[in-house]
Amino acid sequence: MARPPIAIVTGGAGFIGSHMVDLCLARGMSVRVIDNLSGGRRANLEHHRGEARLTLAERDIRGFEPGDPLFADADCVFHFGGIGDLVPSIENPFEYASVNALGTMRMLECARAAGASLRKFVYAASSSCYGLAEVPTREDHPIRPEHPYAFSKNVGEQACLHWHKVYGLPVNSIRIFNAYGTRSRTSGVYGAVFGVFLRQKLAGAPFTVVGDGTQRRDFLYVTDVARAFLAAAETPLVGRVWNVGAGNPQSVNRLVELLGGPVVYIPKRPGEPDCTWADISRIQADLGWAPEVSFEQGVAKVLANIEYWRDAPLWDPASIATSTKAWFEHLGRPRAESGDKLPR
Repeated sequence: MARPPIAIVTGGAGFIGSHMVDLCLARGMSVRVIDNLSGGRRANLEHHRGEARLTLAERDIRGFEPGDPLFADADCVFHFGGIGDLVPSIENPFEYASVNALGTMRMLECARAAGASLRKFVYAASSSCYGLAEVPTREDHPIRPEHPYAFSKNVGEQACLHWHKVYGLPVNSIRIFNAYGTRSRTSGVYGAVFGVFLRQKLAGAPFTVVGDGTQRRDFLYVTDVARAFLAAAETPLVGRVWNVGAGNPQSVNRLVELLGGPVVYIPKRPGEPDCTWADISRIQADLGWAPEVSFEQGVAKVLANIEYWRDAPLWDPASIATSTKAWFEHLGRPRAESGDKLPR
């Protein structure tokens, strides 16, 4: 009897990674999760307790060496492991580079050493690589990272494509726009809007809306993200980059309307786009993928699981101002445009 396919999911106890685990197990795979639990939670995998096809290695991706037995006979690697919070990257650029770039190279080398069994390595890239982009944004848009998080994730993607070019590693990369859904991060740092707003709603506190709330984000429900990654693993195409988003950006004001509650407005942050909007025509054409969960359906799913965010930090305008002080200091100052001449 043939063994089930083996999938490695780095960051598999985290937000998107745990949903990738769900999908892989549902497809009959054995799943090996790598997660140091700095951002992930064992609770995200608790519903699989007793599942013999699932193992969790509580390890840092930077500690792996080629030939590690965890990669033996692996068929595919879904690489979500890394640091995902934007704002703290301003103060910790080296740590972000260490995890998101060098950690990715460690995973690539382990995948390369796995040999002929490995059919695909799928990298979780970030749409933040585009910076303040023209919309809708295609994959051939210039790369203009605005902060160290975006830079580190793009270096990770470039490493993946380099390993494909030089070593023939079967790699694909997916640039995720604004993923949301159940099990999104509850870390102690100021981060994604859903986690902030849901904890505020539980506390009866006002939603801290950045700017006037008209900014739009290409929100995509997390199970649709996982489906895109599985398609990227199953396709014979390699060395490709795809955007994944809903292709239908929603305003923060619309999110507030669906969540329901009072609002307080805080200053708009420099270096953040007024709109993120993925052109998803390439992934639709290449992989036959399309989003299935509407924004209204997705927000309803999140609200049905709102207790998950009970232990998340509660943010208010004062604590947000403190947390984002360095962000304003560095990204709010005038900066030379790319291509300006260097001083003599």
